Amino acid sequence: MTDPRNAAARPWAGPGLHEFVAMMAALMAVNALAIDSMLPALPAIGASLGVAAENERQLVITAYLLGFGAAQLFYGPFSDRFGRKPILVVTLIFYAVFALLSGIAASFDLLLVARFAQGLAAAGTRVLVVSIARDRFEGPTMARVMSITFIVFMLVPVLAPALGQAVLAVATWRTIFIGLAIYGAAVLVWTMIRLPETLPEEKRRPLSLTKIREAMWMTLTNRLSIGNTLALTLVMGGLFSFINSIQQVVFDVFGRPDLIAIVFASIAGPMALSSYLNSRIVERMGSRRIMLIGLALFAGVAAVHLAISALIGENLLTFIILQALTMACFGLISANLGAVAMQPLGHIAGTASSVQGLITTIGGALIGLWVGQHFDGTTVPLLAGFAICGFAGLLLALWANRMNGEAVGSHT
Repeated sequence: MTDPRNAAARPWAGPGLHEFVAMMAALMAVNALAIDSMLPALPAIGASLGVAAENERQLVITAYLLGFGAAQLFYGPFSDRFGRKPILVVTLIFYAVFALLSGIAASFDLLLVARFAQGLAAAGTRVLVVSIARDRFEGPTMARVMSITFIVFMLVPVLAPALGQAVLAVATWRTIFIGLAIYGAAVLVWTMIRLPETLPEEKRRPLSLTKIREAMWMTLTNRLSIGNTLALTLVMGGLFSFINSIQQVVFDVFGRPDLIAIVFASIAGPMALSSYLNSRIVERMGSRRIMLIGLALFAGVAAVHLAISALIGENLLTFIILQALTMACFGLISANLGAVAMQPLGHIAGTASSVQGLITTIGGALIGLWVGQHFDGTTVPLLAGFAICGFAGLLLALWANRMNGEAVGSHT
């Protein structure tokens, strides 16, 4: 992990590997907390702000995701010009501010505006985590670091619904947003004290429309970049479909609102295990081979689950088992797709991460919203969305990684 070929040229004066991974996971977690801690609170938010239609309550999630996706395009060029740390500090400040504004919103419309703005702020963390990791590592080593980060990060969606449910047991849904503001402030202090700038002055790019356009064009026209990015977009669409629908599935399909935190943890937990597996094997097997295997398994398990649900029917236990198997494949896919998509773009990592992040988040959010709005009291729309996204993502990844006569299983 300390191979000088994968590290920044100048000596690293920042935290060691374990603290670095924990810090990157904490930065990623500001986004996961802002999404997953909301799930148990959606009925309470709807009742408090007069939103009767259950499918409409999904907009609390989607508004945040749309803001999160839209702003990523701007953070990359600015971080390529001014460095990673100043941009990171500003984003964390505004994340905390808009979390507080969400907590005091007097109407559903104002809440959605505040959530969108919170997403705009949080977008910086997604871009900067990838850029900072790419500043220090590349290829399979970056994939390994991101996989380890993802393991720590996955504890958040496992625990976040339980945290949200615990808050609701003693306070109102507004207190959840206050907690998000406190968390954002804590991460801000940590990064200000411990994280040095990772982009040297000599590697910074001028903030000009020509340079930004060139970097964007390079990101959009490189087959490794755009093909793997679109494949990841489809996989994220499945994930966001799950996040949008899981509260209604547990509450309405299976009639067990008391088990929302347990169900979510049981399904999300295997993603952490598969991410750990990926971190152990990726440098030996290669990112491309693992993510193609993961995509094939993702699509296959989702198709089997859809067939069982549509033709035979299922109970809560079978739903948890089959959905957990599907989501476990995510741990073999996401870090590897991201690392391979970034592989040829290290010299424009900030802008490339922005463009890729915009595509995956906005595209995934819209797919998730479309699937979620088709909820009909059964699990079929959700599972159909997973299967379609899985097979389409696999086809795109096969196309993207058939390059230069290289074997798919090469160690890249």
